[in-house]
Amino acid sequence: MSLPDGLQVLTDLPLAIDPDEVLRFQGYKQGRDIPSPAVRALLDEALARGRALIEPRAVVRWLPVTALDADGLTAGGTRLAIPGLDVAWGPVERVAVAICTIGEPLEREVSALWEARELPLASMLDSVGSGAVESLAEHVNDLLCQQGLAAGLRVTNRVSPGYGAWDVVEQRRVFELCPGAPAGVTLNAACFMTPVKSISLLAGAGVAARVDHYFSQCARCWMRGCAYRRAPARGTVHA
Repeated sequence: MSLPDGLQVLTDLPLAIDPDEVLRFQGYKQGRDIPSPAVRALLDEALARGRALIEPRAVVRWLPVTALDADGLTAGGTRLAIPGLDVAWGPVERVAVAICTIGEPLEREVSALWEARELPLASMLDSVGSGAVESLAEHVNDLLCQQGLAAGLRVTNRVSPGYGAWDVVEQRRVFELCPGAPAGVTLNAACFMTPVKSISLLAGAGVAARVDHYFSQCARCWMRGCAYRRAPARGTVHA
């Protein structure tokens, strides 16, 4: 089986939001900080609102890698400068580019709550949005793993512009390879995406691609019997 060609537009994704991830965005350290009953009640309310407001969607494109070196790769005629990529990924033959978003309704509700001075709920709902888009990125990465394994390829951990040593200005190159418009995502001159709760990502695939021991996605992946699993599943981003 080969990898899909062209743009894949993903909608109606069965996304689960991890409450612990939401609390992490609130500054809570898992295993150390215990939220009070009042915070738990606020979290439950924000989760209920957030689940009704999120509109998860993504656009994905697989491309052949035409050049690979220590600090980046070329695909689709576009050079992506990613320091240390060869060490992180090893030899890859294909690259998946994806843009994910939970849409604008949750952001509009957060703004309305701020204007109404319902500050604790506004802050918690904003963290729900952050947790939701992180779960969405993991969900999409899981889908990429399924597609790669079906084609006999190992799929790497995901990377995103602005994280680690990868300059955020490379976001423009990402959008050249995979336009965000089909998912309703735009990019401004400062390389910020709208809606704000959006994530762009890359993942590589190859017969001998590296799957790192810190690949925490494994702990939240729903794929059973994966030959490359590095950690037992402790949860899932799949609702």
